[in-house]
Amino acid sequence: MSEKTLQIKGMSCGHCAARVEKVLNSIDGVEAKVDLISNSAKLSLSKEVSYDTLKTCVDNIGYEVVGMN
Repeated sequence: MSEKTLQIKGMSCGHCAARVEKVLNSIDGVEAKVDLISNSAKLSLSKEVSYDTLKTCVDNIGYEVVGMN
């Protein structure tokens, strides 16, 4: 299992964070916890998931992934 952190722009409330968390958790192999204060999502990946897959899912619901650590 690997750990990653996504930096996300555009979240302004708890509803935004919940939406992002829901879409990330819908990806097979991803367990996400979104932190609105730091505008980030901590991911536990049980299998390899590409940055492009993560970015596309978040971008498609109106938020912007600006980086991953």
